[in-house]
Amino acid sequence: MLAAGCYLTDSDWHDIYDRTKAVGTSKPIHLENNVWIGDSAIICKGVRIGANSVIGAGAVVASDIPANSIAAGNPAVVVKNLDPERELVKRESIFTDRPALAHKIDQINRYALGSNSILGWLRNWLFPRRGE
Repeated sequence: MLAAGCYLTDSDWHDIYDRTKAVGTSKPIHLENNVWIGDSAIICKGVRIGANSVIGAGAVVASDIPANSIAAGNPAVVVKNLDPERELVKRESIFTDRPALAHKIDQINRYALGSNSILGWLRNWLFPRRGE
């Protein structure tokens, strides 16, 4: 999962002394299964992030992160290890029972829109109140 504003780069993009010269070397980034990259995190070239790991928001990952870890900071360091024996529920499980998912979405919509009516919409359109 990649949150908003993540930045993954496999190159330095320019030389240190001659900033008009493109650097020809790059190193691939390896994200193993079920990695979660938090908001605005930066993943630098050549980094491997192990399976089931979480990278905290705003982290700058410049070195490898082992599997089943939570890493944060600048530079990112492991701040917690996850229990590999504990069951990990992935987002894909939401879609295994599609009728149940459709029912839940319908319930949420009914709750959120429950007080709406055609008369309410018409009143709001013709005579809007401050803040509506």
